[in-house]
Amino acid sequence: MHDRSPSGLHLLHDTDATKSVSPADLPFTVQGMTVAYHHKPVLWGVSYSAPKGCLTAIIGPNGAGKSTFLKAALGLIPKLSGETRIFGDPIEKGLKRIAYVPQRSAVDWDFPATAIDVVLMGLYGQIGWFRWPSRKHRQTALDCLKSVGMQDFANRQIGQLSGGQQQRVFLARALAQNAEVYLMDEPFAGVDAATEKAIVTVLRQLVAEGRTVLVVHHDLETVRDYYSHILLLNGQHVADGPVETTFTSENLQKAYGGRLASTQLDGLSQASGA
Repeated sequence: MHDRSPSGLHLLHDTDATKSVSPADLPFTVQGMTVAYHHKPVLWGVSYSAPKGCLTAIIGPNGAGKSTFLKAALGLIPKLSGETRIFGDPIEKGLKRIAYVPQRSAVDWDFPATAIDVVLMGLYGQIGWFRWPSRKHRQTALDCLKSVGMQDFANRQIGQLSGGQQQRVFLARALAQNAEVYLMDEPFAGVDAATEKAIVTVLRQLVAEGRTVLVVHHDLETVRDYYSHILLLNGQHVADGPVETTFTSENLQKAYGGRLASTQLDGLSQASGA
């Protein structure tokens, strides 16, 4: 269970369950993260440890710092304080155990690369820079494209694909990395229903294999259908835990304030059995 100290910092209770957990068993841990843009804090004192082998939604209102949380944790943007550990190791040492899928809006889709080229980028750790991929590497990339239903588009220029197809290709690239922790920034944004269903199927398969998956997610209506755990942010840590006990009207009110109508809160809380 998680709570705050009187100073407002998020703490992990020293229960019997947490006493027995070694840092080496914690796939993704952030401690005391503070991030500011132009001297204005976006995240303040956020601490969090992801449950191993679970599919977790990172939710909160627009501007809550959800994408910033992932980027700062990975060292992609500077932070004022805080550290990230991957299975107990500093982030710099644990990067090879992580696969990151950025927002589609952050990608240059005019870059001259085919779908299979993009997936092969996820194998550079095996191939090595400035070396040609082998037949085995290309087959691995094709298998990853097949897993997201994109094998027939392997030689298509990435810029010629639809938004949903592009998202599938980037998911295939992440699969090629064969990571233990997957961090995904709004993978469902702007995709069609078929792509959303395909992505959910892949994410569930990753969890079934024991991988840990965290997803920045906006659609509150699908949280209970897709995820087992949530992390609620609104500049600070609001709550985290299993959907059944954490996705409540009380916690949503803390995170969203007046941005959600009372009827929405009532509907979500009734759906969650709260």
